[in-house]
Amino acid sequence: MEIILKEDIIGLGYKNEIVNVKNGYGRNYLIPTGKGIIASASAKKQLAEDMKQQAAKIAAAKAEAEKRAAQLEGVELVIPAKVSATGVTYGSVNANIVAEELQKKGIEIDRKIITMHDIKKVGTFEATVHFFKDVEVKLPITVVAEDEPKQPAEEEEATEEATAEAAPVEETAKEENATAEEEAPAEA
Repeated sequence: MEIILKEDIIGLGYKNEIVNVKNGYGRNYLIPTGKGIIASASAKKQLAEDMKQQAAKIAAAKAEAEKRAAQLEGVELVIPAKVSATGVTYGSVNANIVAEELQKKGIEIDRKIITMHDIKKVGTFEATVHFFKDVEVKLPITVVAEDEPKQPAEEEEATEEATAEAAPVEETAKEENATAEEEAPAEA
């Protein structure tokens, strides 16, 4: 079934594009929600006429998208995440988190135009930001451990040091108690 899209749908197509979809997807989702119309001969003629009239607007929108894409050139995100000892993150890094990190850098990007697989381990990955039909930017993302987990050997050393420091304090306390007990019967 041919459908003319009325808005951008990531993974399917862009506004005013004619796409082929399965009948059920078109009839049950795209048409009822107003995201597309059936691509009849009259609808195609109307689309062609609208495209001629909107050519200047489309060119301006593309120029704006290219300007926004230029902001992301050379930007690389380093996202700290809580990580287990095996390098697997607690939770995942997704488009929401990427949009928030970009916002911290002063770049406003809608999370809906960012596509990526959810990241569930430490490493370097890539997200794609779709600004316009032919304007996409690949954004490198590096996920690092927020706090490096302590090595078991370091934990043992820390425990031994704490025990060694506590032992003289305990011995001193025992000696003071023994002295106090010896003096107490003498006073009575």
